[in-house]
Amino acid sequence: MVQVEPIKAFQDNYIWAVRDTKQNQVWVVDPGQAAPVMDYLQQHNANLQGILITHHHWDHTDGVAELQRFAPNITIYGPKKSPFEGITQPLIEGDEINVLGVQYSIIETPGHTLDHICYINDQHSFTGDTLFSAGCGRLFEGDPKQMWQSLQKLAALADTTLIYCTHEYTAANLAFAKAVEPHNPNIQQYQQWVEEKRRQDQPTLPTSMAKERLVNPFLRAEHQHISEHIPTQFQRNHDEPWLVFAALRAWKDAF
Repeated sequence: MVQVEPIKAFQDNYIWAVRDTKQNQVWVVDPGQAAPVMDYLQQHNANLQGILITHHHWDHTDGVAELQRFAPNITIYGPKKSPFEGITQPLIEGDEINVLGVQYSIIETPGHTLDHICYINDQHSFTGDTLFSAGCGRLFEGDPKQMWQSLQKLAALADTTLIYCTHEYTAANLAFAKAVEPHNPNIQQYQQWVEEKRRQDQPTLPTSMAKERLVNPFLRAEHQHISEHIPTQFQRNHDEPWLVFAALRAWKDAF
């Protein structure tokens, strides 16, 4: 049986551990730190089989070299276009990989960075810093149209797909979502659930695509009413959904 578990790193990162509970084999996603992964492996008496990288940022890759020294024969998947040099198996959109018997498709999702990829299937998907719960990543390298198109690829996933992103940003994202849609009851209900989880120091992730369709303003930009509460300084031509998305992203950056 394969299960996905969070390993806490830094202040608000999650390194996702994909673990075969029978064979005690583990793959990890975006290990920005090695020490928490090593502790997890020791706790579960498990063997590290490989690493999945979504993009090159240091808080997703800084633990790779130490983990590779610990387990020299591991496979390290990551984007072919990445400036990160630790990838042993580079991937492009359309590639398929098998991790502990689970098949993942690769999609390229430029926006947060130009090299960003996601590992997806209809059971669970690793979205890095592209799609967060109730939010999306900042545009450090890409442009708004690229990010909107990337999010549309993820929006094609099934409602039941669990989304494993890499930051505990849900509470802050929901505060912004509520400003965008102050009368959305789904956002209000989700806020209450998230507040209780965080009071107990529990993760709010994974989320589901069904949930995100109801609460995430960046996935809901094509809904006509979404632009109503965007402040004047961020208003622009809203003829196309990606332009509404661009205004929302600019507002969120200053929120």
